[in-house]
Amino acid sequence: MADNFFARSARAALFNARRRNASFGGKAGYHASVRQSNASPARRISTAAALEQAPGLYPNLPLQTPPDGLPNSNPSTIARKDSIKQAKPFSDFLTDTFNRQHDYLRISVTERCNLRCLYCMPEEGVPLSPSAHLLTSPEIFYLSSLFVSQGVTKIRLTGGEPTVRRDIVPLMHSIGSLRSKGLRELCLTTNGISLHRKLDSMAEAGLTGVNLSLDTLDPFQFQIMTRRKGFDAVMKSIDRILEMNKVGAGIKLKVNCVVMRGLNDREILPFVELGRETDIEVRFIEYMPFDGNKWSQGKMISYQEMLDIIKEKYPDLQRVQGHKNDTSKTFQVPGFVGKMGFITSMTHNFCGTCNRLRITGDGNLKVCLFGNTEVSLRDLLRKGNDGNPVDEEAFEALKQLEMDRHEGRISNETPLGWGEREKELLEVIGVAVKRKKEKHAGMGELENMKNRPMILIGG
Repeated sequence: MADNFFARSARAALFNARRRNASFGGKAGYHASVRQSNASPARRISTAAALEQAPGLYPNLPLQTPPDGLPNSNPSTIARKDSIKQAKPFSDFLTDTFNRQHDYLRISVTERCNLRCLYCMPEEGVPLSPSAHLLTSPEIFYLSSLFVSQGVTKIRLTGGEPTVRRDIVPLMHSIGSLRSKGLRELCLTTNGISLHRKLDSMAEAGLTGVNLSLDTLDPFQFQIMTRRKGFDAVMKSIDRILEMNKVGAGIKLKVNCVVMRGLNDREILPFVELGRETDIEVRFIEYMPFDGNKWSQGKMISYQEMLDIIKEKYPDLQRVQGHKNDTSKTFQVPGFVGKMGFITSMTHNFCGTCNRLRITGDGNLKVCLFGNTEVSLRDLLRKGNDGNPVDEEAFEALKQLEMDRHEGRISNETPLGWGEREKELLEVIGVAVKRKKEKHAGMGELENMKNRPMILIGG
């Protein structure tokens, strides 16, 4: 283990726990509706300008002539004020029947992973989709652009393990260009194995947050739970984030720990104590059932049980006020720099304030992590490309269509220049969101529901 502050803290916390013999068993535009009468003029401006900014993927897309007499160049202050007055509060396409506004999109960019965590993947692995079935970078960027144009302000890239995707850094740079169109947060969920090698470039792309999965502070237990080596590399990634934050990188770091009885439950207190002097938030996650992970209620440790374990040593533990859309219940030990949270999907659902949508690696939209209903956005994206993946070459053809519209040879006001297909995508997304249930099934039902393995969902 590298001899650094975080590693020493982890080592000390684990040692203390053992000593105690703890036995706890690119876009913006087209905002509210495809019905142009309901969208403000500024919201209907072509998003080709954002595509033009995307490094390496879609350079030099021409701006489409904006409707309603708005100027071709940067909108004036008057036009911006006017658009604000006319804009709807939030896209109807991303608002469900319980008035939940979905401004957070999680995109799985790969099904592959360099670990085999017990709770995520069956021991024998999973059959991977053919590469042609997975979303290409232009398709991921297009969907990101479309969702941002409808009000999404946070995008999280997941997997599999997103850092194993070969073009993950240029893809992040492309999505990062959407900051000028309303994107506020670009985050990553990772196991940290290779993160430290790419972190600097990701920060330049606009990375704002990292959720890092780490279920043990013991290198030997790590190998048991992940079926792979790599503990030192994970620690190196954590340390690199902490070092970068000292000089102002501003990357929000959260360490996610899935607690399983008999495996890592004795490490709850050592994880808590990582925050004694380190600005880190450890989030304890209730073990959840997915295909192939051999879930049982006996292996699951509830939020309340974990809380009782912590309060036995730290009875003055305090609740920290969070945001209404937070997935975790956050606490802090007085005097500690860091915090801890609990993701209580099994015992105390937070469905009432859910603002998340998911796109799987093969392009399916899931409106609920525990829902088994999916709709393919990929197939609609490829409709005009004979069902083939939209790669950079295919995107060149779409750019030509955009140029034709710009020159007035084709009349179409859709913001990404894809005409009826774009309208159809938004309608399909809207219908799926409207079908979202008030809450997911209860614990007894979830165990028997058919769902993808976690690695094929993307978290």
